[in-house]
Amino acid sequence: MTGYHCLAIPGPTNMPFEIRQAMELPLEDHRAPDFGEFTLPLLDDLKKIFRTQTGRVFVFPGSGTGGWESAIANTLSEGDRILTSVYGHFSHLWADMCKRFKLNVDIINQNWGKGVPLEKYRELLEKDKNHSIKAVLVCHNETATGVTSDVMGVRHILDELSHPALLLVDGVSSIGSLEFHMDYWGIDVAVSASQKGFMMPTGLAIVGVSKKALSLCDKADLPRCFFDFSEMARMNDDGYFPYTPATNLLRGLRASVDMLLKEGLDNVHKRHFRLAEGVRRAVAAWGLSTCAERPEFSSDTVTAVKVKPGIDANEIIKHAYYDFKVSLGGGLSILNGDVFRIGHLGWTNETMILQALGGVELAMLKSGFLFEPGAGVGAAIQHYSGTKRLVLQAA
Repeated sequence: MTGYHCLAIPGPTNMPFEIRQAMELPLEDHRAPDFGEFTLPLLDDLKKIFRTQTGRVFVFPGSGTGGWESAIANTLSEGDRILTSVYGHFSHLWADMCKRFKLNVDIINQNWGKGVPLEKYRELLEKDKNHSIKAVLVCHNETATGVTSDVMGVRHILDELSHPALLLVDGVSSIGSLEFHMDYWGIDVAVSASQKGFMMPTGLAIVGVSKKALSLCDKADLPRCFFDFSEMARMNDDGYFPYTPATNLLRGLRASVDMLLKEGLDNVHKRHFRLAEGVRRAVAAWGLSTCAERPEFSSDTVTAVKVKPGIDANEIIKHAYYDFKVSLGGGLSILNGDVFRIGHLGWTNETMILQALGGVELAMLKSGFLFEPGAGVGAAIQHYSGTKRLVLQAA
């Protein structure tokens, strides 16, 4: 089939030419005397993306999963009690990793469509008079369900109770796309990755770390080597890394950061809301609903669309891919077959979203789901153009 493939998954996302071009360089000497002249400004500018002035940002070869591991391995010890909640596939995986590291994990299970359970967090933290809970985990944007949680609400609870637990946040599908304030929200470790809001290939775990979290590295006794914050900090001070870094990806990251800062983070956030709202209006026009149970939970980077009974979401995904060259995200774990996901983050605009929505409509029709063709695309166009629906009458 001719034409470009439409990538409408929530990561990896579309890669701008500027980033691709920045990475198309001969391999370089990562121990060169002037290498730090490149890396030090990059690491400093990454702090602007995380919105931290007091913390540090480390860049590891890896993915978001490696970032999760770095967050717990550098700050906690075997048997430490942590508090987390599961409301999607990725919050589940991070909790499971904590169990594998032999942490004492308190898990609050939520419906997959809700966000972080603030009142239940408050209840457990308030009962923890001896401060046995050493860390609280939050998945800021649950990519599997298209739900964004209130991280600041968790920080308010910790502060109101004067609880010293660390706040560890998964921002993999939010940092660089959604509003995120590491310092203001009092986040101790913020985990991101290169393949989503940073608009790059998979391959980098990008981790923001507070001074408080760094101070705990010497006390933490969980096994670590590759993801050691202290070793990374020591080498980063001079602009180098403890091992061979992914230099071409770092060059791409430089271009990514430049693009985000040039657009302005507030403008990035507004753009993502605008694009996401068009998708949500399309879903409503199809007579469908999103996995997010309430509007305030709705993510501006990914929408998980619930199909009606008798319709297999995987059939829609297959038709979109094979017949119309559109890649959609599938339902993960317990949502398999019940939802398909539309990613609307990173390097994207209105017409790219309309292309994806058009492909979804073609795939849904071929899968036997009946609706008014063009209804979703039309609703999105009305939103993006700011026009009301026009009713055309025959002359």
